[in-house]
Formats: sequence, structure tokens, C-alpha cells
Amino acid sequence: MKQLLKQLFSSQKYLIRLILPLVMVILAASLFATPALATGVYQIPNLKAGNDTWVLDQAEVISRLNEGKISSAFEDLAKQTDKEVRIVTVRRLDYGETPESFSKELFKKWFPTKEAQANQTLLVIDTVTNGTAIISGDQVKPLLTDSIAESVATETVSVPLRNGNKYNQAFLDASDRLVAVLSGEADPGPPKIIDNVQVGGTFKKAEETDQGNATAWVVGLLIAATVIPMATYYIYQINQPSSDG
Repeated sequence: MKQLLKQLFSSQKYLIRLILPLVMVILAASLFATPALATGVYQIPNLKAGNDTWVLDQAEVISRLNEGKISSAFEDLAKQTDKEVRIVTVRRLDYGETPESFSKELFKKWFPTKEAQANQTLLVIDTVTNGTAIISGDQVKPLLTDSIAESVATETVSVPLRNGNKYNQAFLDASDRLVAVLSGEADPGPPKIIDNVQVGGTFKKAEETDQGNATAWVVGLLIAATVIPMATYYIYQINQPSSDG
């Protein structure tokens, strides 16, 4: 029995020695990989007023079809009104950066003077947090007031994202609203929020019950994985020959 316990205990130590380096490698890889996903203003391609790039989807959340629709709408708006709108999506911002600070820096990078900024509007979203910011020039503000701009960012874009990360719908709705407002038309307003609260029965569904059972099994296994090695080691210790002879 003692020999069996010794073998079991030594096997556990062997497994720990085997698994620990692998865990350390995975943790190190994740720590070094995360910053590489971050995006700073310096990584965004240069652009200036009059450029025909309207959507810069670095997060790759907009379909090509819808990107084409949005770009076409913004191009027509620019031809008809001289007002230019651009959408930028990024996966993750640099540490300490916010959508607001990022959009301001990018706005200045692309349009460094008041004259260049005058007819410009920039909508930015960070898809990790779904944080959104919008900034515009002096000639745009009489049409795209601060209250409308905030509503576009916090309602028109954010509502579809809260309802299942519907990025395509969010940007299509935002482009439609921005085009209408900057064309001098009446503001169509934010999307209507539908209350999906269900007043049905309170019985759990089968899949919810299954999920609860699975959770219980996982918790039980974790407890067993902790208690069994400790008990084994304790039994091993008390069965050791006494040093007193």
C-alpha cells in the first residue's frame, strides 16, 4: 500500500513538472501577443480631404457588400454637399487610449488645419469594448449638432451592438442617418428600442437544466482534483515509519 501511494505521489509531481512549463509558455505567449493586437493612430494609413476612402474597417466587422453601400452613400454626399464622412473600426486601442482620444488624434492627423477639418466627420468604434466616438468640423456642426452626434454614437450605433453585435446594421443605420442630416433633411432619429421582456412561464428549459448539471459536474471534479491529492499525501505521511523506531 505504501509503495502504491509513493508511486501515486511521485506520478503527481511528474505531471506537475510536465504541465507547468507548458502553462508558462501559454501565459507568456498571450502576454506578448495582446499588445500586438492594439491599434494606435500611428498605424492608421494617411488620408486627406477629398480622398475616396470612406470606410477603414481594420476590425473586419463590416461585410464587403455593406461597405460598398456605405462608401457609395458617403461619396454621393460629398459630391452633392462637400461634406465628407468616414468610418473607422479597430479591434483594440493602445493602452490608455479611448475612442474619444483616438478619434481626436486621428482627426488631426488626417486633417491638420481648421480649413481641412471644416467639412469632415469621423466615426470611430473599438470593437473590443464597442466604445464609439464621433467628431466633426466647424462647417458640419450647424447640421450635425452635438446632441445628434451623441445620439448617433450612443444610440444609432450602440443599440444594434447591444442586441447581438450587429455591426452591419449599426453602420448602415448610422450612414443613413448621417447622410440625411448632412444633406439638410430632417433627422430620422435613433432606432426604436423594442422591449423584448417575456412574460412567459418561469420553468427552466431543457438546455438550461443540462447546463446547470454540467456546471455541477465541473465544480465537483474541481473539488475532487483538489481534495484527493491532499488526502493521498496525508495518508502517505501518516503511514511513514516513525523516526523513533
